[in-house]
Amino acid sequence: MSFPQYQTYRDSESEWLGLIPSHWTIKRFRHIFAESKEKITDRAVGPMLSVSGYRGIEIKEYDDENRRRTDEELENYRIVRPGQLVVNTMWMNYAGLGVSALEGHVSPAYRCYWISNEIEENYAHHLMRSSIYVEGYKKFLTGIRPNSLQMGTDDLRALPILLPPREEQKYISRFLDHETAKIDALVEEQKRLIALLKEKRQAVISHAVTKGLDPKVPMKDSEVEWIGQVPAHWLIGPLRWYAAIQGGIAKGKEYSSRDNLVSLPYLRVANVQNGYVDLAEVAEISVLPEEAQRYALRDGDVLMNEGGDNDKLGRGAVWRAQIEPCLHQNHVFAIRPNYHLSADWLSWFTSSDQARSYFYLYSKQSTNLASISSSNIMSCPLPLPPPPEQAEIIRYIEESVNQLDALMDEVQATTNLLNERRAALISAAVTGKIDVRNWQPSDSSADIEQALPMAAEEPASYG
Repeated sequence: MSFPQYQTYRDSESEWLGLIPSHWTIKRFRHIFAESKEKITDRAVGPMLSVSGYRGIEIKEYDDENRRRTDEELENYRIVRPGQLVVNTMWMNYAGLGVSALEGHVSPAYRCYWISNEIEENYAHHLMRSSIYVEGYKKFLTGIRPNSLQMGTDDLRALPILLPPREEQKYISRFLDHETAKIDALVEEQKRLIALLKEKRQAVISHAVTKGLDPKVPMKDSEVEWIGQVPAHWLIGPLRWYAAIQGGIAKGKEYSSRDNLVSLPYLRVANVQNGYVDLAEVAEISVLPEEAQRYALRDGDVLMNEGGDNDKLGRGAVWRAQIEPCLHQNHVFAIRPNYHLSADWLSWFTSSDQARSYFYLYSKQSTNLASISSSNIMSCPLPLPPPPEQAEIIRYIEESVNQLDALMDEVQATTNLLNERRAALISAAVTGKIDVRNWQPSDSSADIEQALPMAAEEPASYG
């Protein structure tokens, strides 16, 4: 399938919109959208709405939160009616707007607009969330921090809105609904595949560190319910039998002006990821020379997080002395294995389902946070094969995980390409770079696969 272009184009007089079909018109936002200031009059206002993702409006069930709010606080919340354009001006660089098919309410960060009969609702949704409009919004955003940039009301009201004839808007909407649905289905397939690959990756690790590689080896009861049976010749005992633990340095300690301090890099919870150390941002801390020795990391230490979100709890990564000297904060434990235990074995074990269950079970839970003590970490039961077998299993895990990670990277690259092409297709249609007036729907996935590369290239040749 290929999409034709319109016969004639004219200058839109907007740098970021470029050329548009000659028979299309442009009006300012203020002439198409009229702000609705309908306020909450009671608490039966339906679900709270937000705008996120490329599909648009999402429902957020915040009823409990609304009951906790006072009537005075709720006075600033706005009612959303189906068919209204909902705009979060602070997130317009991430397409923080869309036409709602739902009735509900929004926080004071949002504005709601009735839509003129000159523009078809679905076309307006595609147009206002298109990548070319998102880039256009960015030119008007002001502020200091990236997450709080905002478009002023005057700039929004002056925004140029492309208006094909209304019947043509319906053709564009019909085309985009059909074609993006096919792309979305392909994206969902990729997401399911990634989920399956992640499950496989986790299963490989969890099985290898508790059952080994030989399916015929005699087994014994580990006497640990969440570990189950292990090979009969493996040891099993608390981590403290096979390693020592070193606590880290606490921030905020006060020193005398006479102290001879040294400034050194140190690792925080954010640096310790699942299976690797992220050194993109490494902070520094000023300490006494004797503290620098006390809290210094050694090559082969296994770093484990004391707390944070549940996914950060206890996760381990081997320190390879990428920075020397380097310290660690008190929320990161340094586990120092003895000659019985490979650092890589311990790191992989902390990634297993069995270890994750232990850390969760023995952690202290609070709202969205968890922490585990050093004594509980060192009491964690550890299945331990002989050192040569540890090395063999580690090689198997690394090879398997690398293969699965490579497959996930390929699938993610395909997903990214589909999303990019989806965005390009929408922008090409709503700005008239392609003419879809004579388009007819097809169920063939091959059609969209052939059409997408062209659509992705089209916008680049205009404006």
